[in-house]
Amino acid sequence: MEHLNQALFLLLNASIHPSPFVLFIASIFAVHAIWLVPLILVTGWLRGNEVQRKIYLQAAGAGLFGLLLNQIIGLLWVHPRPFMIGLGHTLIPHAADSSFPSDHLTLLWSVAISLSLHLHSKTTGLVLSMLGIPVAWARIYLGVHFPMDMAGALAISALSAVLCRRAERTVFSAIYPTIFLIYCSLCAPLIRRGLLRL
Repeated sequence: MEHLNQALFLLLNASIHPSPFVLFIASIFAVHAIWLVPLILVTGWLRGNEVQRKIYLQAAGAGLFGLLLNQIIGLLWVHPRPFMIGLGHTLIPHAADSSFPSDHLTLLWSVAISLSLHLHSKTTGLVLSMLGIPVAWARIYLGVHFPMDMAGALAISALSAVLCRRAERTVFSAIYPTIFLIYCSLCAPLIRRGLLRL
């Protein structure tokens, strides 16, 4: 399995002299695309009603839970990144920590799958899920992840989203009033001016 993982990595990894345009596109997906996740979550909360806000709160919870699972896996099983074993070409800086599963993809896909499980946010979730494909390619292309790291991220993301969906009533409906009160308190001036909605 590891031999296949490394072979696929070398197939997708950049050459020693990559195209500047491809390198630019890959850098955008690998480094900057992840910021769409908090942007979507915050926008969904600010524009939504109570039902929609609970959905976006649950999606945020799925993302955080997925990252927690990744940390546990990383502590139990350290899998080196390609550059830690001298494999391929690494074109962006990254800490020499465990590669499996990808935190970037876990956060993105946990939120995306969670949103996809609800009728009100299904389209947003599906679009965000599709974004994960070029992000996965870019992080392999730039040399900081193996293909199996992405497969692991997908599995963890699906598990996280499903578990958080099942905890909708017991956890997220219970904490929503507290989160809503914090929002009202922090954003009171903007709410009074009509710039944000209750």
